[in-house]
Amino acid sequence: MLDVCLLGTAGMMPLPHRHLTALMTRYNGSNLLIDCGEGTQVAIKKKGWSVHSIDTICFTHYHADHISGLPGLLLSMGNADRTKPLLLVGPKGLCKVVEALRIIAPELPFAIQYHELKEEVEVVESQGYRITAFKVKHNVVCYGYTIDILRAGKFSVENANKHEIPQRCWNRLQKGETVEMDGKVYTPDMVMGAPRRGIKVTYCTDSRPLEIIAKQAYKADLFVCEGMYAEKEKLAKARQYKHMTFYEAAGLAAQAKPKQLWLTHFSPSLVRAESYMDEVRGIFADSHLGKDGKSIELSFAEEE
Repeated sequence: MLDVCLLGTAGMMPLPHRHLTALMTRYNGSNLLIDCGEGTQVAIKKKGWSVHSIDTICFTHYHADHISGLPGLLLSMGNADRTKPLLLVGPKGLCKVVEALRIIAPELPFAIQYHELKEEVEVVESQGYRITAFKVKHNVVCYGYTIDILRAGKFSVENANKHEIPQRCWNRLQKGETVEMDGKVYTPDMVMGAPRRGIKVTYCTDSRPLEIIAKQAYKADLFVCEGMYAEKEKLAKARQYKHMTFYEAAGLAAQAKPKQLWLTHFSPSLVRAESYMDEVRGIFADSHLGKDGKSIELSFAEEE
């Protein structure tokens, strides 16, 4: 099971009841954070989740509303007696940006590991998460992220017996190990079925609509996408500042066919955002307005 919480939904500036952009997931005892805007650690505390268990933080880009909460979060993690390393993932310049922010958080009891993204599409493995970073179109270098929880196929007793594999090898093979015994080599594919459907979440903020976004979000369990503007007359502004409207985000969802779409990162000037959602749902039916603290538990699909 993967827990997902949209910690902050505000774009550009925080509001009294809306923290800046951040999303957090929990899986198998390890938490992953995407973006860390101002108020992120407060939002985590409101949710009742722990900063101590955050092992990976992914940044879409380095505008302040996506990273300004990092120094305080690092200090809180240090004060929680964390000693294990923390992995940071982000566009080129990650180390330089973070080390500059750390002028006000210089001493930490844990190491920081940096993974700077260089390719258009890049895969990072961390703590059971398969993270696919993909470049999008903003006015600075910016990436979206797809988080996959992969699921192996079922163990086949029939195949194990067919290959005359000793039972004492089965457990290791099921765990993905290759086993050599009595002069014979046994591999996991000899006993495991095809991989089963896992869990998939795609997250994208600060971008114009692109085919790669729809491709990455294809049949995701959850697609979280920015909708900076809802007013039709602000389409030109969205194009100018490399953002999306509610309707463009819904159009991507209609292509991608996720189970549901959550809109986030909408403008602080937008009032009565829910009043625009009927038209959005006309484009993609299972569309929802993101709210701080909005959460979901995603489970593996039941076997047919």
